[in-house]
Amino acid sequence: MDAPEIVFRRFEPGDTEAIVALWTECDLIRPWNDPRRDIARKLTVQPELFLVATPADDRATILGAGMAGFDGHRGWVNYLAVSPSLQRSGLGRRFMAEFERLLTAMGCPKLNLQVRAGNEQVIAFYETLGYADDRTVSLGKRLIADGADRHD
Repeated sequence: MDAPEIVFRRFEPGDTEAIVALWTECDLIRPWNDPRRDIARKLTVQPELFLVATPADDRATILGAGMAGFDGHRGWVNYLAVSPSLQRSGLGRRFMAEFERLLTAMGCPKLNLQVRAGNEQVIAFYETLGYADDRTVSLGKRLIADGADRHD
């Protein structure tokens, strides 16, 4: 079966449940992060950097989704997920290229991302795209609780 032609578009509110299902299927959801709240928060800041991938002929079917942002100093990518049936198809690489293009156009000098410790497969994917361990420690402090008593 041939892979469908895929296009990127901005997130639309009707995408929410399909994206939460995709993130769940890709094991990105944690009890202490409410994905619906994270979506609502993203829509208040640079919503144009919340992208979904769909077949060109069916813009309602979500094949991938991801959020990016630029704080004036660094860019970030969060919640990047590709349907398991399309992983290793090049869609994740295309997502990152599109985020890099959009962020570069905004004047972003460097793009950062976080991968949970132990997720060697995803770390290896980003390394193939030229990302490297910055030898930093990521610290976090929860300011607004979403769920379980955790910090990330």
